[in-house]
Amino acid sequence: MAAPGGTRSPGVAAAAAPCSPPSPLLTAETPPAPERGRVGRRSRRSAPTALSPAVSVVFPGSVSRESCCRFACELLKHVLHQRQQLPLPYEQLAYFCQRAAQVGDVIKKPSSVGLASKKCQQVLVELEGVFQQLEVMFSLTLVPRVLILLGGNAVSPKELYELNLEGICVGSAEKSLKTTSCVRKLFHSLFIADVFSELKALPVTGTVVMLQGHRNCGAEWFRPKLNYKVPTRGRKLTINLSCDGDVDTSASAPQTLTSAWEDYIWFQAPVTLKGFHE
Repeated sequence: MAAPGGTRSPGVAAAAAPCSPPSPLLTAETPPAPERGRVGRRSRRSAPTALSPAVSVVFPGSVSRESCCRFACELLKHVLHQRQQLPLPYEQLAYFCQRAAQVGDVIKKPSSVGLASKKCQQVLVELEGVFQQLEVMFSLTLVPRVLILLGGNAVSPKELYELNLEGICVGSAEKSLKTTSCVRKLFHSLFIADVFSELKALPVTGTVVMLQGHRNCGAEWFRPKLNYKVPTRGRKLTINLSCDGDVDTSASAPQTLTSAWEDYIWFQAPVTLKGFHE
């Protein structure tokens, strides 16, 4: 059964542990040349507007749901900083904003600094709320795909970052790889691929987070989007995660084969994250 957005079933992918272990690699699909004799507006409209690079990361074993959630959260932090929506990496920003709040009653600050601090605090509060709700969703359901959409709206974003978890073999925390080592491997692959260096600076914009989950997972915060289709225009980066090697044969098979793929739908975070500059 075809998956929403044209992907395969996460259950089948997760149950099939053996797979070829591609090295972390950046690939790009080059837009096809326009057909001869087809010119004018119609020809330009039908052509893709951007490249679609992809990074593949293979973990040498199964990973836990908690690790998958951490991948999504860390990728969101990374994208927001790399695309100029946060003036500093998330952890540094949280530290300095907390420090500024602690000394705010002692040292009188200029109004501009105070305004920046308020924006910082608001962004951090909203981000923390999204992280907490992502943890809830990952605990309720298998999450095969996560989308981070920058600019425009969920239907027509300027940039789209997709975390594809369909190839992940989900295991228990005790039998899975350590989260920290997996996060290091993920970001090492992104560093080697160098997917952000050639991008033009992005103005302050809104960021929407979406993910797939079982329609009956009991989600209360994320809003179901039954008819949502992944946008095909705009710049898109896909990060494909999978497992190979020493994978427990019982990992993910019982939980993923119990539901049909058509029961997985898109959910959208009810908040739009607003970036800010210093």
